[in-house]
Amino acid sequence: MNDDDHVARIEGILPHRWDLDALRSGAAVCATLAVPFRIVAAIVDSDSGGLNALFFVLFVAFFVVGAGCAAWVQRTGTPLSHALVTAIGTYAFVEIVFVAIRLVRGTQIPWFSIFFTLSVISAAGVIGGFLGSRLQAQGFVPSSRR
Repeated sequence: MNDDDHVARIEGILPHRWDLDALRSGAAVCATLAVPFRIVAAIVDSDSGGLNALFFVLFVAFFVVGAGCAAWVQRTGTPLSHALVTAIGTYAFVEIVFVAIRLVRGTQIPWFSIFFTLSVISAAGVIGGFLGSRLQAQGFVPSSRR
């Protein structure tokens, strides 16, 4: 059986474009692991560039993990799409909440920073999608499918 047959068989079992369980799983990982670093960075609001960089790197790294999770557990044959939607969707939701808080508090909204981070998170989604796809290709399956 070639790769096309395998994908066609998976698409036949799950005819929907999006595996909502995979998206939820990836978003839960992002929200649980990455978002706390975003919150801590906002609370600490350090003048230390090193500390801010550490929080940012951890934030992005856990987005790679969350996007990779979504890519790995999806069952529709579209790991990159699931990883990107997970990373971008979760980040957008988190930033909408932070923008709303800033609007209520009357503080300045750093639009450039938000869109720059969105591009970094998109790259993290691509990396996570590649890693999740590689896990599937190597035969590693989530425990829920054993």
